[in-house]
Amino acid sequence: MTEQHSGPPAPSGKVALVTGASRGIGYGIAEALVARGDRVVITGRNEDTLKEAAEKLGADRVLCVAGKAHDESHQAVAVERAMETFGRVDYLVNNAGTNPVFGPIADLDLGVARKVFETNVVSALGFAQRTWHAWQKDNGGAIVNIASIAGLAPSPFIGAYGISKAAMVNLTIQLAHEFAPGVRVNSIAPAVIKTKFAAALYENREEEAAAGYPMARLGVPEDIGGAAAFLLSDAAGWITGQNLVVDGGLFLNAGV
Repeated sequence: MTEQHSGPPAPSGKVALVTGASRGIGYGIAEALVARGDRVVITGRNEDTLKEAAEKLGADRVLCVAGKAHDESHQAVAVERAMETFGRVDYLVNNAGTNPVFGPIADLDLGVARKVFETNVVSALGFAQRTWHAWQKDNGGAIVNIASIAGLAPSPFIGAYGISKAAMVNLTIQLAHEFAPGVRVNSIAPAVIKTKFAAALYENREEEAAAGYPMARLGVPEDIGGAAAFLLSDAAGWITGQNLVVDGGLFLNAGV
């Protein structure tokens, strides 16, 4: 009979930096990485919320760095603290995002559009540049960018967000080309995931919102956590420049 052992997993020796990870998709990804033994640096705007997340994840394996993703000084501090604390940054997950407007782009305030792109796209490039120069250029690693199915088709009322996520997919392709062969870069395009960020898309009508999904449910953060953990593993060692759609089969009904 095989002896069963409980307790935390053995350390993997790998370190990940996950942006926007105090809750939602980012937290789900951090949780999946901690569960397999990685140490994780999590970022987010609210320090108290980050600390709560770190306590739940396991404070001995998690470092939290508060700040706004689009702030270049925050990007620098997050990577510097990861290197000072853990000595490496093998993996980067660009999850931080914003969608502060709901309506047609014909009336979109251009200042808001710039804010969306600064947070959703430019910050991802900034973090990628910094982790590349701090560790990955000489030691290898992997990057996962969180895109969205909104970037793959017209998205009524969230057009700016969708356009930024289309740019995220293209950024992934460009980084994969330039960072090869040492660093793999892929993206994940989720459909609606049950988070506070996406609540307006399903709140008080979840059954109706899920009706169009062949899997008959909306996604949860763990769905994306598992996908990201796979792409940040040796099992995905020959996968780069790809966009993994995680949508409960929603696109199967496209055009129906």
